[in-house]
Amino acid sequence: MVGFMLPEGYGYVVLTGVGSIFMAMWKGIRVGQARKKFNVEYPDMYSKDSKVFNCIQRAHQNTLENLPQFLFLLTMGGFSHPHLSAGAGWVWIAGRIVYALGYSTGEPKSRVKGAFGYLGLLTLLGTAVHTAILSI
Repeated sequence: MVGFMLPEGYGYVVLTGVGSIFMAMWKGIRVGQARKKFNVEYPDMYSKDSKVFNCIQRAHQNTLENLPQFLFLLTMGGFSHPHLSAGAGWVWIAGRIVYALGYSTGEPKSRVKGAFGYLGLLTLLGTAVHTAILSI
């Protein structure tokens, strides 16, 4: 049997990953609430009449599109840099929340307020690359 040791502090990485799932769930709940408010029935993904609904839905979809790469980079970077990766992950999560709140105003330009989250994602990219280099 092969043993596997997680680095000290890796629990913070796990908690950050869990936090990202809660953030995605929050966005899903907001879409459900918006469906009721703007009368958008399933299976319709978007509304012909409500720009606000479409922006709320798009914010959720965009996060779901980016979540796999975030979780991969968080997991890999966390092996070598658990504290830095966890912190960078929370920056990304905060950025996604600000992005969603801005986008949900119905003004797509307002989503750029959450662009600071990419600093977290780029940091995770760096920590994951460093983990790979250390493993070669």
